[in-house]
Amino acid sequence: QVQLVESGGGLVHAGDSLRLSCVASGRTFSSAAMGWFRQAPGKQREGVSCISISNSTTYYVDSVKGRFTIFRDNGQNTVYLQMDSLKPEDTAIYYCATDITFLCGSKGYTATRLDSWGQGTQVTVSS
Repeated sequence: QVQLVESGGGLVHAGDSLRLSCVASGRTFSSAAMGWFRQAPGKQREGVSCISISNSTTYYVDSVKGRFTIFRDNGQNTVYLQMDSLKPEDTAIYYCATDITFLCGSKGYTATRLDSWGQGTQVTVSS
């Protein structure tokens, strides 16, 4: 199993940017796709973005397209989520996740399971 640690959250104003990081350890980072998820108070967790093993394929939920960018550095065992033009509705706890069964395509992701999750990082966007 892989251990994941997120960082980079914070309190910002609408229109600002944040870059989230997720550092992985415990197994070969480059052997699985990576995903970012978020959960706002009172709402279900949703998949925000994912990236394939080779960086060649990414996916974004419609609400963040054009504002968020996911990328990974396999040499540093890290996946990033660059968030620009933040909106109050982006306020949530953001989690990274991965699993050997996790597949990322341009239209979405699939997974038999998602066993590895980070502890989450809080993003709060004020209006």
